[in-house]
Amino acid sequence: MRKQHILFDLDGTIVDSSQGIFSSINYALRKLEREELPLDILKTFVGPPLKDSFIRIGLDERTADLAVNYYRELYKKEAVYQVKTYEGIEETLAELAKTKKIFLATSKPEFFAKIILEHLAFTSYFTGIYGADLEGTRTAKADVIHYALTTENITERETVVMIGDRKHDILGAADNGLESIGVLYGFGSKEELTHAGATHLVSTAKELITLID
Repeated sequence: MRKQHILFDLDGTIVDSSQGIFSSINYALRKLEREELPLDILKTFVGPPLKDSFIRIGLDERTADLAVNYYRELYKKEAVYQVKTYEGIEETLAELAKTKKIFLATSKPEFFAKIILEHLAFTSYFTGIYGADLEGTRTAKADVIHYALTTENITERETVVMIGDRKHDILGAADNGLESIGVLYGFGSKEELTHAGATHLVSTAKELITLID
C-alpha cells in the first residue's frame, strides 16, 4: 500500500481520551438529573457524533442539544487535557511525516482537536487538522473526510488512506472512495471493523509504517 496522503482519526487511534470523555458525559447527565452510564455504554460514545450518542440512549433532540452543551462545559475546562497517547503512535507519526502528508479527520470538534494536538506537541506532524464544527452541521465522519479532501484539493483518491478504530471511520472512508486501515488497539473490535469493510487491519501503531510504505 503506497499512499501519499494519510488521514488519521483522533480518539481511539492517536489518543485514549476516554477518561475525559466519560467524565464529561456523566457530568452532562447529572446536570440533566439523569443517572450516570455504566462503562459498557460509555464506550459506545467514542467514535460517533456526540449528539447522536445522546439520542441513542433515549434523549430527545432538544435534550440531546442541552446535554452536548453541558458536556462541553466540563470538557473545555479540564477534560480535554485528559488524554494518553497510544504506544508507538508518536514514533509512527514522526516517521510517516518524513515522506507523507498527514491530516487529522475526526468527529470531535476541530476546536478541541487542535487543543489536544498542541497539548501533546503533535501539531507539527500534520499538514492539516479537520474535525466537526461546534454548530453541529458537520459531524458525520464521511462529511469530515470530504471537508478535508475538498479543502486540501485532493482529487486522486487512490493516493489517500483513512486510519481509524471504529466502523464510522471505515464507512466514512468508503463513502469518499478511500481505502481504510482499522486499528485494533482502540475502541472498536475486529468484528466491527471487518464487517464495516476495512481494507487492512493492524494491531499496533508501528505496523502502520510498514503497511503504508
